[in-house]
Order: sequence, then C-alpha cells, then structure tokens
Amino acid sequence: MWVCVAVLLLWTRSGGCTDKANTSDLVEYTAADFYDKLHSAKMMFIYFEHQVSPTISLFLVELEKSAEVLRDYGILVGKVNCNKELLPSYCMNERVLHTAFLFRGGKEFLSFDLDTVFDVNSIVSEVLFAILRDEVKYVHSDADLLAMEKTARGKKDIVLGYVSSLGTQEHRSMMETAYVYGSKYQFILITGGPVLKHLGVNESSPSSLVWFLHCRAHTGFMTPMTSERCPLTRMRKPLSTLSLHSFLQLMEAPLVSEVYDDPSVVQPPQFPYQQTPQVFLFSRPATEHLDLDTATTLAWRLRGLALLLLVHRESPAVKTPDEYNAAYRLPEMGSEVKYLTLHDLDEVMELFIHQEKEADGEEEEEVEEEEDEEEYSHLGSLDDEIADIVYENRGHLPDMDSITQLTAEDFHTAAAESSLTVVLFYLKWDAVSMAFLSSFVDVAERLSESEVDDVQMCAVDCGEWTDLCAAQTGGSLPIPFQPITAFPSVLLLRPQESAQHYRGMLGSEALHRFIMMSRPPSPVPLSTLEEVTSFLQEVPYPELAGYNPDKVLGLFKTHTHAGSQVFTEAAKSLRGEVLTGLLTDELAEKWAAEHTMDLPAVLVFPSWRTHSHPSTLPLFPSAEELLSHINTALQHPLPELTVENLPSFLTLGKALLLLFVGEEEDEIGRRQNKALVEEMRGAVESGGERMERYLACWIHLGRTPAGMSVLGSYLGSMPPLPALVLTHLPSRGEIYQYPPSTPIVTPSVLQWLQRVEDGTESSAGMLGEYSWPPSVKYYDFLKIMDKEDPGFAQQLSPKVEDEEEEEEEEEEEAEANVEDDVVVEETSDSSSSSPTPDPHPHSEL
Repeated sequence: MWVCVAVLLLWTRSGGCTDKANTSDLVEYTAADFYDKLHSAKMMFIYFEHQVSPTISLFLVELEKSAEVLRDYGILVGKVNCNKELLPSYCMNERVLHTAFLFRGGKEFLSFDLDTVFDVNSIVSEVLFAILRDEVKYVHSDADLLAMEKTARGKKDIVLGYVSSLGTQEHRSMMETAYVYGSKYQFILITGGPVLKHLGVNESSPSSLVWFLHCRAHTGFMTPMTSERCPLTRMRKPLSTLSLHSFLQLMEAPLVSEVYDDPSVVQPPQFPYQQTPQVFLFSRPATEHLDLDTATTLAWRLRGLALLLLVHRESPAVKTPDEYNAAYRLPEMGSEVKYLTLHDLDEVMELFIHQEKEADGEEEEEVEEEEDEEEYSHLGSLDDEIADIVYENRGHLPDMDSITQLTAEDFHTAAAESSLTVVLFYLKWDAVSMAFLSSFVDVAERLSESEVDDVQMCAVDCGEWTDLCAAQTGGSLPIPFQPITAFPSVLLLRPQESAQHYRGMLGSEALHRFIMMSRPPSPVPLSTLEEVTSFLQEVPYPELAGYNPDKVLGLFKTHTHAGSQVFTEAAKSLRGEVLTGLLTDELAEKWAAEHTMDLPAVLVFPSWRTHSHPSTLPLFPSAEELLSHINTALQHPLPELTVENLPSFLTLGKALLLLFVGEEEDEIGRRQNKALVEEMRGAVESGGERMERYLACWIHLGRTPAGMSVLGSYLGSMPPLPALVLTHLPSRGEIYQYPPSTPIVTPSVLQWLQRVEDGTESSAGMLGEYSWPPSVKYYDFLKIMDKEDPGFAQQLSPKVEDEEEEEEEEEEEAEANVEDDVVVEETSDSSSSSPTPDPHPHSEL
C-alpha cells in the first residue's frame, strides 16, 4: 500500500534527495568569488546588498526561491554583501539599492529594477525573457506578426502567447517552455494591441491565451493554407507550463491517420495523447479521395480538440454496419466507441464544443466554490496531499448506483451468486480509500456500459462492518479470506475458491485491465491445435481486445501429471496479470514433437518478445519456485521505467541503475536514444552474474515527465542528458552519477560500477529520509494524547501473578519507557521551534 501511495507522490516535485554540500540555494559571494565566477563566463543573476529594509528582505526571500529554479537553466543566483565586500563598480553606486543585475559572458548584460522582479515568477520570467531575446520575439502590430509568418513559412511553426502583464505565472510558463522548445518553434509574445483584434480577442480579457500557427507544413497537404496567413489553433486550456507542453505535443500529432481496422479494436490514444478524444470517419473505395478531403477539413476544425482517424471500409477487418458513417471515443470511456450517423460536419463540432462548454461550466462552479471557501484559507492546507485533495472534493462524492454496498448479512450470499465478485474494502475517513473509490466506481460503470454481466462490483464500508472486514462472522466461511488490515483493499472472489488480492496501481485503467484479465480460466484448457495457435498468436478472448498480455503455456503428457498440478497452482497466482494455457495428453506430445522439445515443459512468452522465441523452463517441485522463474523470464533485460511499473520494480529490493534520456526532436534523436538503450542492454548482458544485483532500466523523460523531478532531486540540479544514476543500494543511501563527460559505453559502465562496489567512487548525493512527521505541532495527535493522559499506556499492561513473567514484563516495560523517553525528548525539542514544514520531504523514488 505504501508503495502505491509513494507512486502518487511521483507527480509532485520533491527535494528529499539533495546534494550533501548544498544547504542554501542563495549563495553570498565574496568579491573574489564574484570576479572568479564573472571571468569564468558563467551566467549570474546578482543583487548587491547594502541596506536591508522590509521591502529588500521580502525580495531576498523571493530571490532565494528563484535560485533553485534558475539553477536548472544554468544560471547562478546570489548576492554580494556590500557591507562586507566593497566592489567599487557596484557597491558605491546608489542605483544598486533597487536594482538586480544579470551578467553574461563576463560582463553586465542587463539590469532589472526591483519593481519588475518582485517575486519568484517575475524573477524567473524576466531573466529567461532577457536570455531568450533572440528566440522570443515581441510584436506590437498585426503587420509585424504577418512579417514573421512570412519569414517562418516552410521553416518553423510559431507559438504565439498573450499575457495580460509581464512577470506573472503565465509569463513564466511561456518563458520556461520557450527555453525548452526555442530551437524548434518561433515563440512570439504579446501583451495587447492590434494583434489581439486580428485574433478576435477583446483586449480587456484578463485570461492568458496561446495560439499555434502552422507555418512549417507543406501547402499541398494543408488545404487551409491558401491565404498569406498561417492557419492557427488556439489552446483551450488555461496557460501553464504543463498544459502548454501537452498542447505542443498535440500539435505534432498527424492531422489525419488512416486505419484499416474496426474502431472497436483500434487502440485508444497512447502517450502523450491519452487524454485526447478520437473521431472516426468511414471511407468507401468509390469516394476515397473525397472522403480524405472531408476528413482533412474536419481535422482542421477539430485541431486541438480531437484526433481524427479515417477508417477504410474496403478492409475486411471493419465490421461496423453501413448505417453509421462516424464514431468517437472519449478518454473517460476507455476502449468504448460510440457510433453516429451524421448529415454534416457541424454535428461533430457541436458534440465537442458542447462538451467543452460543460467543462468550462464546471470550472466556473469550481471558481465560485473557491471564492466561498476563501474565508477559511487561514486554516492552511493539510500536510498529506491525498487527504488535502479528498478534503477539497468532500462535497463531490461519486455516484454509487453502479456498485452494490454489502453488509455482514448479505456478503457471502451475494458473492456465491456470481462467478466473479470484485469487492472494495474501504474506510470513509481514509483519504486514499476515498480517492480510490472514485476509480472503483468508474470501472464499475465502464463494465456496465460494455455489457460485462459476469462481474459483480461491490463495496464494504469497514467502518460500519468491522466484524466482516476482520473475517469474524463465526463458523466456516463459504468464501474464506484473511482479515483486511490495509485500506483500501480489493478482493476478487469466486465460489469454492480462495480470495484473490489485487495488488496493482490504485487507478481505474490498471484495475479494469486486471479484472478483464481475471475473467478467463487460469490456466485456459486447450484442446485443439487451432486453439493453441490462437492462444499464442492472438488474444483468444474478445474481452481482452486491445491488450497485449504476457503468456505462459504448460505442456504435460497427462492431465494428472504432478507437474500439471504445480503449474495449475502457479497459474492461479498469475491470474489477472498473465494469460496461462494448459496443453496435455496426445495433443501436447504432438505439438512438442513438431517443435522438437521434451515434455514436460513450461514456455514463457513475454509481451515484449515475438511468440516464436519463448523461454523454456524445466519443471520445478513447487509452485513458488516455478512462479519465481516465470517472473524472471517475463522481466525485460532493460525495461522502461514508468509510474505504472515502479511498484513492482521496487518490490524486487535491488539497486536501481537508471538511464535518463530526453525527448527526441527528430529521427536522429530517436536513433541516438535507441543506441543508448542498446548499449546499456549490452552492458547488462556483458556483466553477467555481477549485474543481477542491479535492476537496470531507463526512463524516457518525454513519456514520463515526473522523471525530471526525480533526476533533479537526486543530483540537486538537472544534469546534461543522457544521465546514468545508481541509487537505492540495499545497504546504504548514497546516489552515484556516471561521469557526465564520459560516453556511455559498456566497458566504461562496468568499470564505473566496479569502482562503486570497491568504494573508490564518490557519491553525488544521498536519498532523503523516509519520515513524514506532522507539518506542524498541532497535528501531532499522539503526542497530545500522551500529555493529556501519560498513565494510559501503563494501564493497558495486564497484571501477571507469576513472578518470573512479572520480572520479564517489568524489564520489557523498562526498555519501552526508555524508548518512550527518547521519543518524548525528541518531539519536545522539535516542538519548541516554530511550526514550519518539514525541511526534508519524502524522496520521490
């Protein structure tokens, strides 16, 4: 459970792993240090402190906050105390009292009045704006914009941003994005003027807006590009760094994708488009060119709203009835597709514009609720992020109509009536339970809409039915299960079988996949060669369409063979995660003879490898040994680390050897990343047994953006990519970084690991402590209870008549009291200080 909660925190920035030598982000330079940094041509943002007023004190606080951010962009931030270090050029000039300076290339580059750099957003945005003056243009008129469009045509697309004023959070988001994508797009910034009128925006609008101008693509493909202006697409979400990053990725998606499969089997959009709807139009051979023109026209109107796919009916795989000419799939619908009969394109636009308006209406309601709760803002936010989110959404409980609420009276009866019952055990006052309850309800609704009638979705409130959750109903249980000790917990119950625990991610997609994978028998009995072929080459069950599961096939001479029983037991443990099949008797011997193998055998077909190259395992005496070897065979030699598979990796207890690669901008970048991954795979294979102590994997920072925060927290700043890091050593908490200047090649990597093992390699940092104390002393309820009734713990100790047991108990109590004294002393020391948040937050990995 804690692993799953830790994964949720991956999406927030953490400082739990810091450089040992870094205690403050704001550096106070001596005169010698200042000139040394200046002559090294490093970029610096410096304030020369003379007299400290309340205004200057506030500025210094914001300056320190900006130091960590600007450090990621290679900019040093600090101050020079003119009362200690006298620099004639600056300390003797009165203008420095209210001015900060940016140095570049060994000389003063620009100065900023403190009125324009008053907080962390304004500091970061103004400094980056100054550095990116060649990448980010500022236009005043529509004629200036038109000139830039003509210059960019055929070369670069344009990202045009409007912010109501400079130095805001939105301005910072534009500059941070421009720093990353400045070489790929031409960024333009406006704060008002005639350009807004051309774009159809009221200049009094307080909202910040972004447009993407499609100037780079070829004229022949893009029908709207007939005028002298570049066609544009407006970003509909509020401007932030994350939303702008997602928007730019969406603009890179193909305008029209042509498919030859039925929409029901077309996979939902993959990262980074997983939150984007899909629209399907159907094409006939006789009107193929006209249909493509129609699809292109609609695709331009839907740009930024949905992805358009043109389905060719000439393919025999398309099964959609002719009465439908369109279909769509929404992100919240999972793999479900809805079919339509349209008469004109405006009907599609009305569908998505209506949904957008509904979303905008919900946002307005949220704003009103926030205004209503402003009077309680002085209470602060909860220290637990999940609890904080649940508290904010406490008035929006999910609709429970799609699930059945069970009690101690009807639990076993209801479970016995269904072939598969999925039960959520939760507590209403547990934040994680309430957060997961919404996902559980979403899965139930999704199953109902897909007409899955053999799965019963239920829930038990363990705060109301404690005896049921503790498995204390008396007598023999029709469906036995162990007491529930962690919340939330999900059990899969089948009549006459032991309960199966769900141990995956606490999300709707992962739970839905697990349930669908749990529906087929485990193992699947195979009685014909056609069934074996279908099992190996296809997904044998329609409900698993869209999944590419791992598969394991057991072959035995007879059904009663001892190995068959062991395999069946192991298959039950793999149910929901791996698809297993069983082949016995003459058919197994015939199939084994055709493939030149001996019986008995267990064949493992990982999803990442073709079915023609399985791993062959011998027979093991116990299911536990067989499971261990199956899991090892399914493990990719160099897997890609994602938020979803992180929990399973951490449970292995191995040190993590992480290769961080950046997002590719072109084919050359993709080839370089592929070569790096192959080189690391070669290092794993060349290392042999010595590499078994490490879990080597790689993180694609484009597909897993949380990896950037992880890497930055590991090393204290963002290093150049690619970066190779060794962390989570079982015996200690050091973090090691592969030398950035050394190419990542197999011999060098193995030598570096040998130096780490020998203790001759210096660490780059330390993992943060796994300690989540209360953020302020008033939240330490256990300490308050101890103060109110210090003798309560002693009253809980039973009296024992036997003298020897009494002496042993007194010794144990004495040891406990010593430990209690230590705890109380530590908490007393900590409580004497002001209630400030914990300076060492939890490590992200």
